[in-house]
Amino acid sequence: MSALERLGYADGPTPLTGWLARPAGPARAAVAVFPTFINTSPGVEAKAQALAEAGCLALVGDFYGPDAPHDAQSAFAAMERLRADPLAMRRRLRATLAALGGAAPGIPQIAIGFCLGGMAVLELARDGADFALAASFHGLLATPLPATAPIVPRLLVCHGDADSLVPRADVIAFWEEMDRVGADWHFLSFAGVEHGFTNPLTPAHTPNPAYHPLADAQSWRALMGLIDEVAPR
Repeated sequence: MSALERLGYADGPTPLTGWLARPAGPARAAVAVFPTFINTSPGVEAKAQALAEAGCLALVGDFYGPDAPHDAQSAFAAMERLRADPLAMRRRLRATLAALGGAAPGIPQIAIGFCLGGMAVLELARDGADFALAASFHGLLATPLPATAPIVPRLLVCHGDADSLVPRADVIAFWEEMDRVGADWHFLSFAGVEHGFTNPLTPAHTPNPAYHPLADAQSWRALMGLIDEVAPR
């Protein structure tokens, strides 16, 4: 597995650092990978490498720039600052999409995310971002800016039903929001599965978050199936 390639980009005056995973041959799709609130991590980088092995160019985005936190407590505070201004957050997310488009023009664009990153891809879809597919893994579903116009990408939401960060009321509200705007959405909910189920570096059978190998494998297969539809080999 090759090392990731650093890619500098910016959100206005804020410099950002992305990490590219390149496929061995021509890329069939370009995938923005939005990480957890910790920002890039070995677990998320492994997902980017898996996408490269599947023939996609993957870019792990940067939420925070030079002040990226290095521990959970400071990362939580940084996440809260980012989320406090929803419009500024959406601009930050679009900077990653722009960097991805510059690195791989002319091929289908996809966005996936984990935890905060899962919320991020749904916010981009609500904001009218024009890409083929958005996939959220254990992402937050509530939003201060619900969709009011048709959503462009197909949506895949993979959710643990025991996720204490996403009460069932948020799930139902999300379904209803998507129906109001006629979104093409797919929702996989795993009974008894907690937050963070895609990260094998998180211990299994612990309180939220907890790795769940079956949910991880099934949700990833669902993503690969949709990628094959929007960007055939």
